[in-house]
Amino acid sequence: MDQKNHPPAALAWLVWGLGAAFYFAGFYHRVAPAVMTDSLMADFHIGAAGLGNFTAFYFYSYFLMQVPTGIIADYWGPRKLLAAGALVAAVGTLLFASATSIVPANIGRLLIGGAVGVAYVAILRLSTRWFEPRFYATVGGLTLFCGVGGAVSAGVPLHFLVARFGWRPVMFVAAAVIFLIGAAIWLIIRDDPADRGYRSFAPPEPEAFFSLASLRSDLVTVFRYRNTWLLSLVGCGLTGPVLTFAGLWGVPFFTTHYGMPVAASSAITSTLLICYAAGAILLGILSDRIGLRKPVMFAGSVVALLCWIPILFFPGLPIWLLVSMVILVGLACGSVTIGFAFVKESVPSRFAGTVSGVYNMGSILGAMILQPAIGWILDLSWRGTVAGGVRIYGLAAYRSGFVLIIVFSLLSVLAIGFTAETHCRQQGAPDKSGAGHRSLDVCRKKD
Repeated sequence: MDQKNHPPAALAWLVWGLGAAFYFAGFYHRVAPAVMTDSLMADFHIGAAGLGNFTAFYFYSYFLMQVPTGIIADYWGPRKLLAAGALVAAVGTLLFASATSIVPANIGRLLIGGAVGVAYVAILRLSTRWFEPRFYATVGGLTLFCGVGGAVSAGVPLHFLVARFGWRPVMFVAAAVIFLIGAAIWLIIRDDPADRGYRSFAPPEPEAFFSLASLRSDLVTVFRYRNTWLLSLVGCGLTGPVLTFAGLWGVPFFTTHYGMPVAASSAITSTLLICYAAGAILLGILSDRIGLRKPVMFAGSVVALLCWIPILFFPGLPIWLLVSMVILVGLACGSVTIGFAFVKESVPSRFAGTVSGVYNMGSILGAMILQPAIGWILDLSWRGTVAGGVRIYGLAAYRSGFVLIIVFSLLSVLAIGFTAETHCRQQGAPDKSGAGHRSLDVCRKKD
């Protein structure tokens, strides 16, 4: 078949949409415990530390999958990764839904996290072949927006479903939906437009073969570029606080210390996630248009730090001001998605999957540390108050735990300051500074 033409936009967006549907499911699972905290603590007989550890099992495996995902995506292709990931996620959801104690629930959560951990990097790998390079950051932002849609569905809608049917039946249905997504991915997605008779947007690459030696070599190479590890720290400081607050501790904090019902608290944390996604799209487009990455991410890091302080340490704010701060934090932290384009441009193009995995690994590290750490501090500060078999934590306990969010936010501000700007151009071989000296214009500034 003639391969002169690039794939039609409708087909490219269908390929993206199926991957994004799996990412939607991953975000759904990521934050679902936030509206089920009381039920989970009561059913599994655990406190804040146990709950934080349970939710963190998702991030443990998600974190560990990032570098393997990037490398396997480079060598084996994203289609198999996405389909297999959906199957494992469905099995993990079934195990969680049927668990009668915390151990099998933790195992189910572990399977889910590792399985959905392949989604974002695999989608980005597909996007390099199915979309023009100048849309790379925009596609990344749209993917995050779709994922946050999953998180929003795990807010107020999930709260009402759980209240009506119970959390176990809802999880059984989720398992079935994820399995169907995996089947559609296998039937429709192809790794490259050439497999459908079209011309790829990515330049031809030599066939690669996976080995432990190549794994070590690829990792050593990408870490020779200082942007790789600096941007990973930025992602850690921007994403970790959002996922920790919106995904677990924000709802109980608002219900306890603002007297809000769970539905209202979920609406506010959902607003944070919606603005996080909106910021990813808007700031990604802004970065593409001005041809710069670093200033946008630096501004986002500073605004996030300044807004987290009143949200976390001044409970008693007027609701309008609280919501305004939440909106600003979400928009600012959405700048983290620019980092995928930023870090990809900082290394030779053949390492796109590997370095994207490393960056995503850094982004998830924050939540992996913060969720159980804050739970541990809450339990240490617990004064013995119990309601309905669930521990109640005081304002001082939350303040002690939330200091960690400020520390991580400050980390992102410091790290972004030392990165090297790429000007939206693909970098070549590293020079002595580690910033690279050869470039290809893959993200042309628009006039």
